[in-house]
Amino acid sequence: MKPSPHMRSLVPGGGALFQRMFTRLGCDGRPPRFRVEFYPYSSLVLTIRRKEEVVYVRFSDLLRRAPLAVLEGAAALLLARVYRRKAAASLVEPYLEYARSDRTRSRMNRMRRGRVRLAATSALGEHFDLAKLFDELNRRYFGGVLQRPHIAWSSRSWRRQFGCYDPGPHQILLNRRMDRPGVPQCAVEYVLFHEMLHVKHPTRRSGCSLVSHSREFREEEKRFAEFERARRILDRLAR
Repeated sequence: MKPSPHMRSLVPGGGALFQRMFTRLGCDGRPPRFRVEFYPYSSLVLTIRRKEEVVYVRFSDLLRRAPLAVLEGAAALLLARVYRRKAAASLVEPYLEYARSDRTRSRMNRMRRGRVRLAATSALGEHFDLAKLFDELNRRYFGGVLQRPHIAWSSRSWRRQFGCYDPGPHQILLNRRMDRPGVPQCAVEYVLFHEMLHVKHPTRRSGCSLVSHSREFREEEKRFAEFERARRILDRLAR
């Protein structure tokens, strides 16, 4: 769905901000004209493109209330990429710190609930019923207390990824490529179990990094009864 114009707005002083960063990074040539706007992406996204003499920049509207130093860091990252310059760590760190913060991630997940549509596909595939497998795994490994998210097969086959959990819409999707008779059930169960662990162990911050697979996550993952066999099967499927 294309956002309506009233969901977008110019960044106050955005053009002047980019002019300053252009000069500060020592970019070559005469500074172009910058048009900078907040845009209702479904995640924390920054984009930049040039069309003739104008450079169009879009900041995720998650940055609407961000401090000036955060916007400057975002601008420095984009300009450094386009003009092949190295931005000082001290310049970009405020943006990276903002992006990694628990508060920003919480806001992003709340926003995604309203902007990301749940998959129109079903948990019931041609060969495997993910809802039934979820309930069995929940009883076996989670004491039946894990809240069931929306679960579905992907609408089309993915080339590499076998599954994903999106905490925004609280949704687990599994690669439709596994819903076929030649795939052992333990491989499907393992992928679903892995994504269920993401529900139990959300991505968290550790120092300057975001950790999706913590030590506790990895240790609990090995409790899966056919852990080694399932991983070998997935390795073959990934080739």
